[in-house]
Amino acid sequence: MADALGVTAVHKQVAPQGLWRVVSPWLGPAPSERMGQTGALFAPPWPDIAIATGRLSIPYLRRLRKLAGPKTFTVVLQDPKTGLGTADLIWVPEHDRLRGANVVTTLTSAHSFPPSRFAALRATVPAEIAALPQPRVTVVLGGTGGGYAFSETDIARLASALRALAHTGTSFLITPSRRTPPALLAAVDAATADAPRLLWRGEGKNPYPEFLAHADALIVTADSVNMTGEACATGRPVYVFFPSEGSPKFQRFHAALQKAGATRPLPQAPQTLEAWRYELPDAAATIAAEIERRWLARRSL
Repeated sequence: MADALGVTAVHKQVAPQGLWRVVSPWLGPAPSERMGQTGALFAPPWPDIAIATGRLSIPYLRRLRKLAGPKTFTVVLQDPKTGLGTADLIWVPEHDRLRGANVVTTLTSAHSFPPSRFAALRATVPAEIAALPQPRVTVVLGGTGGGYAFSETDIARLASALRALAHTGTSFLITPSRRTPPALLAAVDAATADAPRLLWRGEGKNPYPEFLAHADALIVTADSVNMTGEACATGRPVYVFFPSEGSPKFQRFHAALQKAGATRPLPQAPQTLEAWRYELPDAAATIAAEIERRWLARRSL
């Protein structure tokens, strides 16, 4: 769609500090950047479509919208916090509260794992993964976020569940994130040490795409909407581990996924892996189609 419609991404990577970062969505672009070094930052020819994401991009999109008017169809990904009039179309995940005539929602966030990518990844099984016995369980570890905190008790609960699975003959594909606390990774390492596994420690190529594609089931910590959504894009059973606390927004997200039949809470002492089927809409394709539909309607006026 981007090539066909001439989408221009508006995401100015500036690094203001302090108060500017907090209030930037309500401000205009910094005076030194309003025209750019060449004097053409906000000048015709105007793009057909402009897409902004992130707090710091909002002043630039608002400025562009004011100058270009209806010649540019503007889109914001995530709640801009500056009202529905910020853009022609605003996308938010369903668990956000923002609603309006120009708001489109999806259950999960857009990600880079459409069905075609999984088909390509599954066409060949890497030798080191093929050597692991089935069932293979991918474990995706996050960290503090979304209102969740990994207490010592939480870490012990996850380790206990993984140890129980290891005793059933399960093999593991384990990947941490940059937010994973060392204590959490150490506990998962110890709990699965005697099981067939691959554990990525942040060195060399990240095997995350292959770990997703070749899992028979997945375990994901509840603190990341993106990680959970990407796991659900596999169509394979996804167990979610819930640390302590958790914000109402994340609780709504996980409740919706369970209602859709995509996820289930990770049992405390799983003895077997259940199998279930589901299919979630591709959020990226949904968003792109809605942008195209509304942009074409604008052009026909």
